[in-house]
Amino acid sequence: MTRYPIPAETVRAELRVKNSRFITTVGHADSVEAARAFIDAIRAEFPDATHHVYAYQIGYGASVTEGLTDDGEPSGTAGRPTLAVLRGADLGDVVLVTTRHFGGTKLGTGGLVRAYSDSAKAALAILPRTERVARRRVRLVVPYSLYERIRQMIADVDGHIEDETFAAEVTLVVSLPVDGLAPFEAEVAAGRMGLDYHS
Repeated sequence: MTRYPIPAETVRAELRVKNSRFITTVGHADSVEAARAFIDAIRAEFPDATHHVYAYQIGYGASVTEGLTDDGEPSGTAGRPTLAVLRGADLGDVVLVTTRHFGGTKLGTGGLVRAYSDSAKAALAILPRTERVARRRVRLVVPYSLYERIRQMIADVDGHIEDETFAAEVTLVVSLPVDGLAPFEAEVAAGRMGLDYHS
């Protein structure tokens, strides 16, 4: 996948169920290490909480690494429902932690499943999304006569110029979306520009 939806920022939602507080925090993590750091930060923020149930999905589509925990809740009542909600959210690179402060009333197996599912859904409902775009860096050596045209071609495929060096010719270091590489290269070839192009 060269493009897929990811969280644009970190958000938090809170539900109360029979005096228990369920505080769900969801955000972006592009690696298992980043997900674990996110989870650790939530644990540190709420050290007196009864449980920190989490689930994450790193990657998207057929290439996903998942993780979850019930964190002391009865097996299958917290982590699995949370992951099930995440799977249905059509997001990649996402981590979700539901922090529970026990209110003194046991919810039972079904009550726990509903509470953790509803908490995850509440946070995901307010989560803004953006798009992860796979990119590749290329280097171009461009004659001054083609400089403006090449800049426009880069912009046309949503590319970004990261560095420019002006000497006898202009050397550009460019970040191009992977799905824009072929159209960009085809236009370079069609124009017989004779550029020094390194991917």
